Amino acid sequence: MNGLELSMGYYEEFGKTMLETEFEDILPFLAAGFVGSGSEHYGYDDEISRDHDFEPGFCIFLPGEDIVDRRRAFQLERAYAKLPKEYFGIKRQNISPVGGNRNGVIRTEEFYLKAVGSADGKLSAEQWLRLPDYALAEAVNGDIFFDNYGEFSKIREDLICMPEDIKLKRIAGNLLIMAQSGQYNFLRCIKHGEPEAAQLACVEFVNAAMKTIFLLQDRYMPYYKWSFRALRELIGTRELSEKLSFLLFGNNRDNMVAEHKYDTIEEIASQTIKILEEKKLTKAICGDLEKHAYSVNDKIEDSVVRNMHILVAVGE
Repeated sequence: MNGLELSMGYYEEFGKTMLETEFEDILPFLAAGFVGSGSEHYGYDDEISRDHDFEPGFCIFLPGEDIVDRRRAFQLERAYAKLPKEYFGIKRQNISPVGGNRNGVIRTEEFYLKAVGSADGKLSAEQWLRLPDYALAEAVNGDIFFDNYGEFSKIREDLICMPEDIKLKRIAGNLLIMAQSGQYNFLRCIKHGEPEAAQLACVEFVNAAMKTIFLLQDRYMPYYKWSFRALRELIGTRELSEKLSFLLFGNNRDNMVAEHKYDTIEEIASQTIKILEEKKLTKAICGDLEKHAYSVNDKIEDSVVRNMHILVAVGE
């Protein structure tokens, strides 16, 4: 049983009854689910994951104080704290009556303010550009068990759909990183006799390539610990993930290995360009990812976003 299954079972067995019998008056304004940071919210947790932040529990999301006042919210916090301390042999953590950082009673606005920096999920172009991929992934992962009021789910749905211009800016920036680190710097580092720098170039290339792949499938890449696992779950990426994995291993001092890596980089570049062409995101006709990066950037409709530095959304 993983964390998501544990949470759902705990809610169904204990939480649901508590809410329906003790909080019938505010139930129309509540939502419940299991969302946020941590492998358990992606369904990626295992036995090793249980050494921290693993417990039976769930989140209860409620609107502002004008709808559910402090007194009723406090009573809800107390009721949640009194739920069974153990479920399927797994003990709940010792937390305060107001709940922990991941489970318990949480105002919807507080959750999204912490997750994406906006209480109502409305983000400016600057915020969209600056938010890390993993932060967006954490804001929309997991599962919502019910949402009677609809506020939490509405914000969640808006965040799942990244604005097209923002997505193009992110793709363009990552394509440029792929070009610079993989197509250009990797081989130069090898020729300079700098195998360590060549490996760093591979890491930069792999990271940018993975972000690009997720964006092209309208997904957010999670925190690096789970990125390859999430990548392998995307449609048609198993062979590509194996090529990216290869780039992270091997002795760069071995000329044959280095040559194979460079060939692999070019294969990945070609595959990426093919997808860009299929989606009509580029007009460039060549194998140079840098030219495709600027071509993608040219498709951005908002002139302010289009004229920003091409790397503005990739932290460079």
